[in-house]
Amino acid sequence: MDGHLIDISIPLSASTPPWPGDVPFSCGWTCRRESGESVNLGAITASFHVGTHADAPYHVESDWGASESLSAELFVGDCVVIALPDDYPIAEDITVATLETLLGDEPATRVLARTGYSVADGRFPNDWPALSIEGARWLLDRGVRLWGSDAPSADRRTSQSLPVHHALFEGGAFLLENLRLTGVTPGRYELLAQPLAVNGADAA
Repeated sequence: MDGHLIDISIPLSASTPPWPGDVPFSCGWTCRRESGESVNLGAITASFHVGTHADAPYHVESDWGASESLSAELFVGDCVVIALPDDYPIAEDITVATLETLLGDEPATRVLARTGYSVADGRFPNDWPALSIEGARWLLDRGVRLWGSDAPSADRRTSQSLPVHHALFEGGAFLLENLRLTGVTPGRYELLAQPLAVNGADAA
């Protein structure tokens, strides 16, 4: 690490693809200088899941912690970036064998995975390789407490039960979704991804 900063967040704009059917990002104006006001004053509307975000446990269970439970110390610190091969089958979950190959014996508390299926190019992907349940448990057993991905979800797009979310949250881990990892070389980095200080939400 040479101190070079890489922004792995997806900018919020009207062109940022939301989850299909979710509330997109928009910015409206309460005051405009052109209308004689002293300042330009904007107001935004958006789902908490547009662009790069951390899911809170409350997202999948109403009696679990909301966005204020997203501990800053888990989102800041040493991390390992891994990348699936370009020919990795889209229908195949990220298995323990794949994780063993990509991580090896590398110790990690935070793992970020580049799947190649991201909204960073302005389109919402039809599907993506999701983390397998066995893979999630394997990561937890290794001490991983943050799983991040460039994909829109740790689970499959069509999943209703969200088993990976449940497994990671139950194991004391958290998730980062919609990362921008294009061009990021696999390896060890310092992650700075402290969630926005929002209370009572299902993500931040």
